Amino acid sequence: MGRAARRILVTVPRALLREISTPEAIERLERLGEVVYNERGRENLTEEELRELVRGVDACVTSWGSPRFTARVLENADRLKIIGHAAGSVKPYVTEEVFRRGIVVVNAAGVIAVSVTEFALAMILNCLRRIPDFTAAMKGRDWGFRERRPFQTCDLRGKTVGLIGFGLVARELAELLKPFKVRVLVYDPYAPREEIEGRGCVPASLETLLRESDVVSIHAALTEETYHMIGEQELKMMKRTAVLVNTARGAIVDTEALVKALREKWIAAAALDVFEEEPLPPDHPLYELDNAYLTPHVAGPSDERKRELLGAVVEEFERFFSGKELTSAVKPEELRVRA
Repeated sequence: MGRAARRILVTVPRALLREISTPEAIERLERLGEVVYNERGRENLTEEELRELVRGVDACVTSWGSPRFTARVLENADRLKIIGHAAGSVKPYVTEEVFRRGIVVVNAAGVIAVSVTEFALAMILNCLRRIPDFTAAMKGRDWGFRERRPFQTCDLRGKTVGLIGFGLVARELAELLKPFKVRVLVYDPYAPREEIEGRGCVPASLETLLRESDVVSIHAALTEETYHMIGEQELKMMKRTAVLVNTARGAIVDTEALVKALREKWIAAAALDVFEEEPLPPDHPLYELDNAYLTPHVAGPSDERKRELLGAVVEEFERFFSGKELTSAVKPEELRVRA
């Protein structure tokens, strides 16, 4: 099928499209075929609107908040060959029926992983050196806090870092950690041992990782298997000097148990960008803990990197329609174990 006959549906509303694209990416997309944009004026299409618009479409661009490709929507997808998700996880948008119909799914998770990785490293360093505490003290004109502080600071160099999950972000983080000469333990029952060892890391059981790590960083998907996988029992396994970092999904950690662990100093500190309930309620006990470092789910793409998301999808569309190998295709079996 030539460019003139190819139709591409962009479900993303114009306001979000401006945030996730560059003029160059839009131009390249329009060179691939006739592009139908979301002109509905709302944040996103409804399922019924997607069902109406998907007929006669060869490719579809989605992003945060797009409608789900249900069996009912797909009844009208008479020509749909590829869905490009200009964001990370496709779980909320793609159903098994999509794969059963042979529709290819790609995403921009690799772009986002770079930002999340850098953020996770920053959180690790913040926890170990307690940078936010010193910043807050200086904002309060309290130079003497450096002598009165109730905590010890630590270096990252030479420590043991445990990664729970070994997807894109964890693999990127393992690379970023190399200059710090750390020992990296990995717990991921779905990652091949040779892949973990090939990246200079050590496969470990969850218990070994928790007992031996100075830093535990969570990068797993939220599934029935991982829900509250870090609870009271697991937190008590960790070193009293250890820090816990979570940039993955809030419900992987039992929040009630974590609050208790931080209050009673089972662990030194925790840095959390994700929570079981978002937004975090204003009366939540985490706010009161000096050793809890909280950010409002912002570890995803920086404003700068967010503008690369559409371009990553367009690159995959270019490969797909020219018969080249894809670099970010989502496999159906990954939906259960990956974010």
